[in-house]
Amino acid sequence: MKAASFAYHRAESKEEAVSLLSEHGDDAKVLAGGQSLIPMMNLRLARPSRLIDIGHCPELAQLERVGGTLACGATVRHVRFERADAPELAACRALSDAARLIGHAPIRSRGTIGGSLAHGDSSSEWCLMMLVLDAVIQAESGRGVRRIPAHDFFQGFFTTALAEDELLSAIELPLTTVGSALAEHSRRRGDFAIVAAATRLVADQRLRVTTARIAMGGVASQPIRMPSAEDVLHGVDLTDRRSTMEAVSEAAHMCAASIQVSDDIHASSQYRRRLASTLVRQALSRSAQDWRTAGD
Repeated sequence: MKAASFAYHRAESKEEAVSLLSEHGDDAKVLAGGQSLIPMMNLRLARPSRLIDIGHCPELAQLERVGGTLACGATVRHVRFERADAPELAACRALSDAARLIGHAPIRSRGTIGGSLAHGDSSSEWCLMMLVLDAVIQAESGRGVRRIPAHDFFQGFFTTALAEDELLSAIELPLTTVGSALAEHSRRRGDFAIVAAATRLVADQRLRVTTARIAMGGVASQPIRMPSAEDVLHGVDLTDRRSTMEAVSEAAHMCAASIQVSDDIHASSQYRRRLASTLVRQALSRSAQDWRTAGD
């Protein structure tokens, strides 16, 4: 099928894109990489009357260190994280690992991080990583700039906190992703994940966990955090492998037990729960090992 007719606007700057969104509101859709929007338009699942192309706005494609954070423009492509071709990404190996799991090479070369987040797919690698990294998402409109914590951004099935006239312009990320990991399972390489789990552990100088994050995808209408399972990991001594593995196993069991899933054409509820437990265990184990390696 082909998309319904639409008007095309090519924004040459972030300000122009914001102005066009303010003018046209819910009649318009923002086109970044187009890897999700264009197929949906071709299937007539989305029928915007206008497209606002932000792929030619130079300020939206920048990576910049701002204090202790990395300011990532909305149109930075997946492949840049995969290749880690900017000095600012040198300490962000987990982002590179996550990018390699996204689709196939043509998708990674065209798709953008901002487009993925605005799409809000519950099994998206970037959505899960933003949750565990406590990222902050910038939304701009004629009213100014809003800074939205990732845990408030995802609100339901392909639904985010973006208003109709707001442009997702940038993402604020920590400059280091030590202790972060992503594990997922799909039927074929490059397919959307049936279940995915992202984790992050932050440890002090004695390698005791001070902060834990667990996010899951494919088990709800939106990517979700698992705070009860996170609490199990607080204070764990990562140098004590036995106690670490006990805590990891308990957290993984809690995640599997607490999700509300049902059978569908892709997997049974029992299979998804088993996947959830296994993937959380894998990701947490890698997060813990990351800290032990850094401490050696």
